[in-house]
Amino acid sequence: MSEPVTLLAEARVETPAASRYLAQLCKHWSHKFPETVFSPERGVVPFGEGRSATFEADAEGLTLRVAAPDLARLTRLEAVVAEHLTRFAARENLGGIAWTRLA
Repeated sequence: MSEPVTLLAEARVETPAASRYLAQLCKHWSHKFPETVFSPERGVVPFGEGRSATFEADAEGLTLRVAAPDLARLTRLEAVVAEHLTRFAARENLGGIAWTRLA
């Protein structure tokens, strides 16, 4: 029996409000996913079914990482995370969020 495959993608958003956005994202999802954990520098949202998002904030910006067991769910998770971040940062024009697939 083979190990399940996990696909990964990453995006970087330059913003001075990275820690605030990290907290907003994690607090938002913690209602539905109570296993969510976060600090001002790092947050993890376990969406279940092999899907997760990790956020890392520093003084220059926010790094977003998503993981899923297949391409369809990875693509959907990229869109959901980007949509939520864009909405939370509506006053700040973040531009497009460009994801890079990791091997």
